[in-house]
Amino acid sequence: MNTGTHDSAIRTQGLKVGVSLYVRKGEQSLWENGIFQNCLFLVMLLRQVPSVAEVYLVIGGGDGDFDDARRFIKDAPAPLIDMTDAATRLDLMIEMSAQLDRAWIANFRERGGKVVSMRVGNDYVIDIERMTFDLPHALLISGARYDEIWTLAEYENTCMPYYRSAMRAPVRIMPHLWSPLVLERAAAALPEGQRFGYEPGRRRWRAGIFEPNICMVKTSQIPMLCCESAHRANPDMLEHVWAYNTFKTRDHAGFRSFANSLDIVRHGLTSFEGRFPFYQVMTQHVDAVVTHQWENPQNYLYYETLHGGYPLVHNSHLIGNCGYRYEDFDCEEGGRALLHAFATHDANLASYRRDAQAFLATLHPEYAENVYAYGAAIAALFDKESA
Repeated sequence: MNTGTHDSAIRTQGLKVGVSLYVRKGEQSLWENGIFQNCLFLVMLLRQVPSVAEVYLVIGGGDGDFDDARRFIKDAPAPLIDMTDAATRLDLMIEMSAQLDRAWIANFRERGGKVVSMRVGNDYVIDIERMTFDLPHALLISGARYDEIWTLAEYENTCMPYYRSAMRAPVRIMPHLWSPLVLERAAAALPEGQRFGYEPGRRRWRAGIFEPNICMVKTSQIPMLCCESAHRANPDMLEHVWAYNTFKTRDHAGFRSFANSLDIVRHGLTSFEGRFPFYQVMTQHVDAVVTHQWENPQNYLYYETLHGGYPLVHNSHLIGNCGYRYEDFDCEEGGRALLHAFATHDANLASYRRDAQAFLATLHPEYAENVYAYGAAIAALFDKESA
């Protein structure tokens, strides 16, 4: 570890930074949730920060080893190390997909290291749901001392004060990062004849709903009602509605009653499916993506949809002028947005793709403003020593 001086000009050069990665034994996929890809994108960015000399992915949290990690993260953008090596090698540890042990954090900070927790899920909502309904815990308020908490603009309302008070550390809003790298690698391996990307000219659309239905911030009910509203207005528009991630939810009596009340179900248009990689189902089954979120407006699903030129019906205020937006929980406006997309998307496809790519470029890990923001945040951590 680079210790022995409190000169911030020296300490903020040649830094060694690690990002924690949860690795378990057996099958593990980058498509399970956004946080695994977020780890990779953060590493890609850190390699561009002038003050950072070395970047590592640090295996922690799960029961997996280096072989499991290598199978999980093929062509990793940084070397893999374990927690023991990280304890003496690094200057800055960023807790990401694996939560760090309280004692490890205390020892690391005592040796002069800095520890940041990067929070990219709606922990406040997740935590209160799990406490209320006696579910397994998620974020542990362990009493560990962090130098800072980093989170995203989408959580400024719900989580920023929660982190600051419960974790007793300053909170900083950071840019959301995304690159098409993982998506394009996966799409390149699709079977012959399958291609990721919107294909114009279909007489009727197949709508896809991909909300995970594991927390109230992203569920299928509003997107289903958007499709329902559009179907009532134009029964000839929708060929099918694929409600993914609902295979277990469909057995719930309340959900079953809700679904059976809809024309899109009673008319045989809707099927309730399990979880599949987004890029796979889009190539064969889906023309338009209908979404809803509650205090969670930055999603990789949106970025992947836009990258493919697919129409995105959404209620996010944090993706510029992209897609077809409706407000809040207004499923009837969402239905009108879907109808508008159906009527205009093919004619405006070139400008839709142009706007989408311009926005997506601002999320890239190598985008100058993103590199600067993370570099400045890192510098501020070490500047506190000499303040």
